[in-house]
Amino acid sequence: MSLMIVGADNLGSIKKNVKNLGFKEIIHLSGRKKSKFRNFEIPVNTDFVLIMTDYINHAVMKKVKRAAKESNVKVIYARRSWASIYKKLERRAVCI
Repeated sequence: MSLMIVGADNLGSIKKNVKNLGFKEIIHLSGRKKSKFRNFEIPVNTDFVLIMTDYINHAVMKKVKRAAKESNVKVIYARRSWASIYKKLERRAVCI
């Protein structure tokens, strides 16, 4: 499975923890620069999009949400704490 993470400048140990849950490919976009999201498209093989709600602005969140809907990809919203991310992934993803 593959996961796109949007938000947060640095993932720290989150990337390693998500890989331990069974995600093979992890794509990270910080969500700071609006210019990177001007013509935003979600990669074809992406299974889930994880949005870090405390590190992203509303305009970027709206674009990611729209792109996910067009690509038929599930969106998971979580804060940038491993407890929050794990809880949301456990609820939405089948990998755990």
